[in-house]
Amino acid sequence: MTRARHGTGGGGVAWRGRDLWRRAVLEGAGRGLAAAWRGRRSSHSRSRFESRHCSIPRTSLKSQIPPQHVPVSRSPPRDTEPGDPTTLSVPSGLGKTPLPVGLCSAHYGLALVLHISLFMAYMLRVSLSIAIVAMTNSSHPHSWSGSAPHSSYPGFAQEAPMYNWSAETQGIVLSSFFYGYGLTQALGGYCSGLFGGKLILGSGLLLSSVLTLLVPKAAELGVSFLIGLQVLLGLAEGVIFPAQYTLWAKWAPPLERSRLMNIADAGCTFGTFFALLVAGIICQNLGWPFVFYIFGGVGCAWCFCWFLLVYEDPAHHPWISAGEQEYIVLALAHQSSSHGLSLPLVAMAKSLPLWAITIACFCTDWLFYMLLTSMPTFMSNVLHFDLGENGLLSSLPYVGNGLGHILAGLLADFFLARRVLGTAAVRKLFSALGMLLPAIFLVAVPYIRCNSTVVVVLLTLALTIISMTGAGININHIDIAPRYAGFLLGITNTFGIVAGIIAPTAIGLLISQDLQTGWRNAFFISAALNMFGLVFYLAFGSGTIQDWAREDTAVQ
Repeated sequence: MTRARHGTGGGGVAWRGRDLWRRAVLEGAGRGLAAAWRGRRSSHSRSRFESRHCSIPRTSLKSQIPPQHVPVSRSPPRDTEPGDPTTLSVPSGLGKTPLPVGLCSAHYGLALVLHISLFMAYMLRVSLSIAIVAMTNSSHPHSWSGSAPHSSYPGFAQEAPMYNWSAETQGIVLSSFFYGYGLTQALGGYCSGLFGGKLILGSGLLLSSVLTLLVPKAAELGVSFLIGLQVLLGLAEGVIFPAQYTLWAKWAPPLERSRLMNIADAGCTFGTFFALLVAGIICQNLGWPFVFYIFGGVGCAWCFCWFLLVYEDPAHHPWISAGEQEYIVLALAHQSSSHGLSLPLVAMAKSLPLWAITIACFCTDWLFYMLLTSMPTFMSNVLHFDLGENGLLSSLPYVGNGLGHILAGLLADFFLARRVLGTAAVRKLFSALGMLLPAIFLVAVPYIRCNSTVVVVLLTLALTIISMTGAGININHIDIAPRYAGFLLGITNTFGIVAGIIAPTAIGLLISQDLQTGWRNAFFISAALNMFGLVFYLAFGSGTIQDWAREDTAVQ
């Protein structure tokens, strides 16, 4: 009995016999699969890269790929909605989980080019937010209790002009960008659907760069001219984001959508980080006008690269491999990537999932734009850092935000590819993380008072974690209506821009009355709005293509 239990008796011999039989069968099957694979490779003249990664008909999938690449069959997660893009995005002849094309591919190259383009766009738009500290010589009569002022900008170039603008005037100047930015959002999305995202995005970035070069002259002519120039800059930059979504609707397979779009979007926060860090150094050594000369010149040079490197869709790309082109086209075969002249406006207006995205974007953008435009002023007037420290500390949160964007995209696609969660659940999970935790941190900031280290840590965490919405509400437009993605982003961004217009102006009015109470109220309002937007999105958000987005309808 003892020998049998330890496998050394007759039972053990029988068990080993069965084990040897199973091993022989598996090895024979493996050799058969390998032979079939070698036969397939020899029958095609494609490159090794294409043979490894191109899409394979589902009917012969297991006999045409190596055993280690055979996809495991998984049932959809319980929370998957009917029509989920992750289950409908692959045609019946392609297999549920298409093989990736690889990092060195045309669509990842597009993500890198868009990353740099958004880097440039945000570098241009943020430059005034920190340069205005050097442009103005007024100091706030109040101070944060318990804090001591640092040196007052001793390193500024003496020839740079300075202006006596009040806090209210500065708030109006900073918010004027958003008046133009909101007007071209929907128009940019509509035009990019008709004429292509490449042309619209490149033209908007080029015009933004040229206008940035004119900021010093506009400030010299008067604050009214500067406000007008900022409105024009907003008009030019307003088309960039909707055009980007139009491009991704033609380039991003559903199971890679989160990571591709978040790699590109990370350019926004890295561009903000660079501008906040470098603009202060330029102001102290060369004078604030050179911030706009340098940034605008670099932006113009990059636009040449944009028109040279970017193509509207895989079909028009001259260097894309046949395997990658086939993979992208088949992965997006169920959707139309562009719309006609007509738009289903009434159906859009009645869509609760679209309203959920819109309201959540408004609430999140209030917090984001408040920090984006007002953090340099907060660091200067409240924590009393000089310009060098101001630029460094104001830029730190954006490093975490950029890295958080990339991480969120990777995690979201991991959950979708492994079918851990459905599209709607993934979008709501990352939206909840990106809206709830920053609200908690903002509520805590006013109670820290003058402990600048802890304040910077909390603001860094808030702007890092808010990047989780990059895998949630920020890309949910393509999930529910890929063919109208650019236009829908323009619509939701318009509501978000309203928040961008109100937030800096409201903060300027609040802190002009009482510095400490004003900033406390600003943080509380932002946190409350975030909570409201999150609850509404969790209740009505969706991850499926809507009926009105499946085919063109007449203008209603």
